[in-house]
Amino acid sequence: MVRRTAFAVLAAVAALALAGCGDDTPAASSSSGSSATPTVSGTVEVFAAASLTGTFTQLGKDFEAAHPGVKVHFNFAGSSALAKQINEGAPADVFASAAPKNMDDVKDKGTPTTFVKNTLEIAVPKGNPGRITGIKDFADKDKKIAICAAQVPCGAAAEKVFKAVGITAQPDSLEQDVKAALTKVGLGEVDAALVYKTDVLSAKDKVEGIEFPESAKAVNEYPIATLSEAPNPDGAKAFVEYVLSDNGKAVLTAAGFDAP
Repeated sequence: MVRRTAFAVLAAVAALALAGCGDDTPAASSSSGSSATPTVSGTVEVFAAASLTGTFTQLGKDFEAAHPGVKVHFNFAGSSALAKQINEGAPADVFASAAPKNMDDVKDKGTPTTFVKNTLEIAVPKGNPGRITGIKDFADKDKKIAICAAQVPCGAAAEKVFKAVGITAQPDSLEQDVKAALTKVGLGEVDAALVYKTDVLSAKDKVEGIEFPESAKAVNEYPIATLSEAPNPDGAKAFVEYVLSDNGKAVLTAAGFDAP
């Protein structure tokens, strides 16, 4: 009788212990669920330098594939124009500039992160009909030349190069973004333009590139940041993180950008 009573007590204690373990499991699961990252949704508005058109378009597609239902809308233009639009109230979630100066001009932004660097290169039409040999040809009045306007990052970089070489450029055209300068070369409207090496790579079926040592005097750093008044802050943060991820770096490196 005593033995049966002891067995009954032990069985009751074991049952209580098992019940206690069962209660702990849902509690742990609930705690884990409460710390999950918010789901990204809606549209992410990205303002990006014109020289990022190809790479960011690809990154946008990859980001959408990783976040079904999310859309990324881009506004590509010269960095100075984009900074002005943002300061005037244009709704933007992310700003990626081709130079720190234009990022600094934006008042309401998060902490910028430099994510790539880019170097200038001379672009000429296929076959180099203007017989361009180097950067000093940009001072030749007989050559048809296109460069970016001084307020645009590629234009500011060009001015640094011209100063380093000791020449006064004689441009026939001042463009508001690097893609416009590149287009003139591809159409054969100019003998040469000073653009980024990534632009030459992106249009290699229409243009040729000529490297020059003085380009090392004006390497552009590209910063990216979320905007303080971002309509979609979660989407903005997620997109910036994607650009900085290994996947983002792979796309940018393949396009010719250098690591920061």
